[in-house]
Amino acid sequence: MKSLKFAMLACAVAAVAACSNAKNDGMYGNGSGSGGYGSGGYGSGSGASGLPSDPHSAAYFQQAVGDRVWFAVDQQSLSDEARTTLTAQADWLTKNPAFTAVIEGHADEQGTREYNLALGARRANAVREFLMSRGVSGSRLKTVSYGKERPLEICSAESCYAKNRRAVTVLSAGLAG
Repeated sequence: MKSLKFAMLACAVAAVAACSNAKNDGMYGNGSGSGGYGSGGYGSGSGASGLPSDPHSAAYFQQAVGDRVWFAVDQQSLSDEARTTLTAQADWLTKNPAFTAVIEGHADEQGTREYNLALGARRANAVREFLMSRGVSGSRLKTVSYGKERPLEICSAESCYAKNRRAVTVLSAGLAG
């Protein structure tokens, strides 16, 4: 248990460090920008992130497949663009059974903490259900809601709010079984 806590702490530190120099592709980018708490750290398995050129690596998943989808205001329904990204995620996860994933649900800063935690949970669950409908085992998928607690951008403008209404699929290697 201590090693799992240490691994999670190491991932959090790596994710925060990545934020300082991460490229943010914007709301409709391919998910290659990691900027965000926990939204780009990959497990503790040896070589878990790998090279972006290796189609079996978490780095490839993040950059080529896309690790995040966005939502409309107060919505948990998946857009056509989100479905396209999630279909690619499901295909990748099916071909790479050694990986598990935590799906993070996020919301913008509008509304109460409780409302946004519930909305983030519904968004994460919508992604999980979609991935399962495409053949990914539910035992490989966990969800967590951060509500409005982990924004990518902080400002009182729609451009910021839109980037924060998201679900991010964070991979871990060597934990499936």
